[in-house]
Amino acid sequence: MTPKTRLCQPFPATSHNHSHCVSDALTKAEAICGERGARLTKLRRRVLELIWASHAPVGAYDVLRRLSQEHEQAAPPTVYRALDFLLDQGLVHRIESLNAFVGCGAPADNHAGQFLICDDCGSAAELQDKTISDAISEGASKAGFAVARSTVEVRGLCPGCQETRPGHG
Repeated sequence: MTPKTRLCQPFPATSHNHSHCVSDALTKAEAICGERGARLTKLRRRVLELIWASHAPVGAYDVLRRLSQEHEQAAPPTVYRALDFLLDQGLVHRIESLNAFVGCGAPADNHAGQFLICDDCGSAAELQDKTISDAISEGASKAGFAVARSTVEVRGLCPGCQETRPGHG
């Protein structure tokens, strides 16, 4: 990868320590919110933790279902407000085609979402490639278009799933 390209949230290896991954994401979120004067309430923190529970994108109703097991009063507006806060703070990204959310691997950096999504296992890796972002901005500008938000989604097979498929890897 060139210096302009960074895999923020790589596809996890089988030896991946996911509890460290989640803990690191929550620690970063607390620091970022503290610096910005934003309140990372217990509920918002728990929603973020549920999103980080795997590297696969998670739908809002999946978050609600898990949250309802812990809090009887959990309702869709509660989850959507928490998700809106997490999006606004750059702590999660929305995977548009799946109508789902994934934790941001580089929440301190303001960046557009670029995702590699595995069609087999459903995991997603966040890619930051300045060349892609610049090309989108330049093309939009030439068309007289002002980009408010950009998400690039690429579907295929992650390294682990390629290894298990005959003829791949």
